[in-house]
Amino acid sequence: MVTSRNKMNEKLTVSFKSLISGICLAFSMPPWGWWPLAFVSFLFLDQILSEVAPYRKRFFTGFSFGIGWLFPSTFWMIALTVPGYIIQGMLFSAFVGFAALLVPRGAWRWLALPAAFVIIEALRYRWPFGGVPLATLAMSQSRAPLGHTVRILGPLFLSALVVVAGIVLSSLWERKWKFATFTGISLVGLWALGFVAPNGSPIGKTTIAIVQGGGEQGTRAIDTDEREVFERHLNASSNIVTPVDLVLWPEDVVNVQQPLSDSPEYEELQILARQLDSWLIAGIFERVSITENANASIAFSPDGDEVDRYDKVRLVPFGEYVPLRGFIKHFAPSYLPARDTRPGNGEPNLVIEIDGEKVNLGIAISWEIFFEDRARNAISGGGEILLNPTNGSSYWLTILQSQQVASSRLRAMETGRWVLQAAPTGFSAIIDPNGDVVERSSISETRVLYATVDRRSGNTLATQAGPLPMILLSTSAMVGANVLARRSS
Repeated sequence: MVTSRNKMNEKLTVSFKSLISGICLAFSMPPWGWWPLAFVSFLFLDQILSEVAPYRKRFFTGFSFGIGWLFPSTFWMIALTVPGYIIQGMLFSAFVGFAALLVPRGAWRWLALPAAFVIIEALRYRWPFGGVPLATLAMSQSRAPLGHTVRILGPLFLSALVVVAGIVLSSLWERKWKFATFTGISLVGLWALGFVAPNGSPIGKTTIAIVQGGGEQGTRAIDTDEREVFERHLNASSNIVTPVDLVLWPEDVVNVQQPLSDSPEYEELQILARQLDSWLIAGIFERVSITENANASIAFSPDGDEVDRYDKVRLVPFGEYVPLRGFIKHFAPSYLPARDTRPGNGEPNLVIEIDGEKVNLGIAISWEIFFEDRARNAISGGGEILLNPTNGSSYWLTILQSQQVASSRLRAMETGRWVLQAAPTGFSAIIDPNGDVVERSSISETRVLYATVDRRSGNTLATQAGPLPMILLSTSAMVGANVLARRSS
C-alpha cells in the first residue's frame, strides 16, 4: 500500500515538473516573448527524461510537457472553437508524449531529443487538416539572437537549435564539460553562419501604404455590418498621402453576398484605385455559389482595372471550412461557417506593373503565413515582396495576433524579403528582411502605415532546400541514437 502510494506520488511529481517545464516554453512564445525560457524548458525536460525509465512514465512526461506548452499558448482558440481548442491541445500533447518515448536514456538522448522535436514539429505543419502549426518552437525565437538562423534551413532547423541550446545547459548541469563546450561552440558557429548565409539582394524600391480601418476587436462576422467595415477602409484610404506605388488592404474587408463583380463595392474599389493613382490590393470575401465562398486578394491597377487575383489555398479548419461537416453539424456552434470556402489552386503571386516595370508580389493570406511552404512557393515563383493580408478581428486578447507577427518575422528572415502585414483591427506591420518590425499599428486603431521598401531577388538556403533535409537528418539521428543506445546498454 505504501509502495503504491509512493509510486503515485512519484508519478505526480514527475508530471508536475514536466508541466512546469512546458509552461516555461509557453511563456517564451509571443505575446510574452521571454525567449530564454525556451532553453530552460528543455534543460528541465532533458533532466526529467534522464531519470524516467518506464515507457508509460516517459509518455506522460512528454504529454505533461505538451499540456503546459500548448494550452496556454493557444488559448485564443476558445474564441473559435472550445472543443477544437481542447482536442488540438490533447492531440499535440500526445505528439510530445510519443516523442519522449523515442528518446533513449543515457548520453545518446542528446542526439535524439532535438531530432524528436523536429519530427513532431514537421508533423504539426502537415497534419491534421493540412497542418496546424500553432505556437511552434521557432516562434519563441522570432525576436531573439538565434532567430536569424532560420534562413539556413528554415523553421525546423531553428527548432532543433532551440532544443540544442537546452541540451548545452543540461550538459553543464551534469558537468559534462567537454560535451557542453563542443556543443556550445557548434551552436555559436551556426549562429554566426546565419549572418553570412545568402539573404537575397535589392533590385529596386517601392513605396507602399498599409490601410488598417480600425474598429472593435473581438467581433464575429455574423455580428458585424460588412458595409461598415468596408467603409472604414474606404475612409482611411481617402487620407492616404499620395503618391504611393501600392496600397494594401487586409483580408476579406470587402465582404459581399454575391460574386464581387456583381456588387457595388467592385466599382467603388475601381474608383478608389483611380483616385489614389496607385495599385490597390484588396482582400475580398464573396459568395460564389449556394454552398461555397471564396477568399481572395485582387490587384486593381491605377486605371481601376482588375489585373490579377490570388485565391487563398491553405484554409482555416473550423474558421473557413468545417472538416467532417456531416458529423460536426449535429453539435456545431452557430458561429461556424454555414458554407465552406473554396480553396484556390493558383500560384501565390500577384504580378503588377509599376513605371513600366513588372513587379512580382508574393502573397500569403492570413493563416498561410504560419506555413513556411506558402512563403517559399511565393519566393520560388519570383516574389520580390511578401504580402500578408489578414483578419484577426474575431479573436480576443492578442495571443494569435502576436504569434502572427512572429510568423511574419520568421518568413521575412527565411525568404530575405520585406513582409507587409495588413489587418483590419491590428496588428498591421512592416517587417524588413532581418525580421525587424519597422512599424506596427495598435489594436483597434485606424491607421495608415507608410514605407519605402526594397524589392528583392535571390534565394536563401531555406527557400532553396525546404524542410526535407531537416526531416531526413532528424529521422536518421533518431534511429541512430536508439541503435547506439541499445548497443551501449
